[in-house]
Amino acid sequence: MLCSVFFVFVVNAQEQSDLKSIQQQIKTKQVQINQQLATAKTLQDNLKVIEIQIAKAARKLNKTQRFLDNNQQKLKILRKQQKDYLSSLSQQKIVLAKQIRSAYMTDNYDFAKMLLNQQDATNFERTITYYQYLNKARKLQIDSFNLLVKNLQKVNAKLINNQSELEQLKGKQLEQQQVLKANQTERAGTLIALQDAIESEEVKIAQLQINEKNLLEALTQAQQLDQQDVTLSGLGTLKGRLLMPAKGNLRKMFGKFRQGQIKWKGVVINGTPGDAVIAIHHAKVLYSDWLRGFGLVTVLDHGDGFMSLYGHNQALLKQTGESVQAGEAIALLGQSGGQNRPNLYFEIRHKGKPINPVNWLKL
Repeated sequence: MLCSVFFVFVVNAQEQSDLKSIQQQIKTKQVQINQQLATAKTLQDNLKVIEIQIAKAARKLNKTQRFLDNNQQKLKILRKQQKDYLSSLSQQKIVLAKQIRSAYMTDNYDFAKMLLNQQDATNFERTITYYQYLNKARKLQIDSFNLLVKNLQKVNAKLINNQSELEQLKGKQLEQQQVLKANQTERAGTLIALQDAIESEEVKIAQLQINEKNLLEALTQAQQLDQQDVTLSGLGTLKGRLLMPAKGNLRKMFGKFRQGQIKWKGVVINGTPGDAVIAIHHAKVLYSDWLRGFGLVTVLDHGDGFMSLYGHNQALLKQTGESVQAGEAIALLGQSGGQNRPNLYFEIRHKGKPINPVNWLKL
């Protein structure tokens, strides 16, 4: 009996020792996870600053590119006008040359002799009338010619100005591209450090949970601050007919496991950096800012509980509170939020619950 009691005591002591050891391991592991998450947060904060700088440079570059496109279009129109004026001047020269030859031939008439000798008065009167008509026509032709020359000079001056402006815009574009490249290089270094900080499965899961929590908090706060001043009818009748938010290859991951037991709540569209991200339908911008895990993100309120989310953008083109139309550009496609390649992360939510975007888009 004494031996049995002693044996139970030894077993219980061993179990308690094992339990304490496991608890200590869990505690140590939790400390490591917390340290990695703290490091990741610091790096995410650095990433936010860099990606906002990239967005600023990208917006400037996009604006400059639009000016360049507009300038080149004007240049094309001016060159066509120049060509047309030169062609008209060439034709005017031919007409004037004919009129001068006609005038020269008319000047061979000896009008004084015809008048004094009263030779063929009828023919003389007809010649005088023709001569007056010829002079009048020639004057009109010369006036028209001079006007063409003036217009051509104006077009040439505009061409010179436009070409000068074009060179300035190209120089500006080059500077902005260099700034963007420097920011992207800095981002790449931060991204490597961030990936090293969240290597373990536990930290990755914790990161995703934090990101989702931050998103829900941001949306809740945005809805509380929102003052509805536009009529929004929702998306209920548009299933399968909504516009694709960006050009590119659609990855249909909704509902599939992402990390551990965490599932995808949206889809990813792999695309080209700087491409337009468009509103899938008429809406009001509910949220437009950088958000951890989503990068530069825009959330649109379509009414009736429907929202669409556009993440990982290079730059945001619309601010909170603005109204947008279906197909209107709201952002530039990018890879913010720690992405390795350019893509658009896209969600549709109804009353806060994610729904499969594939069923709603016109594919």
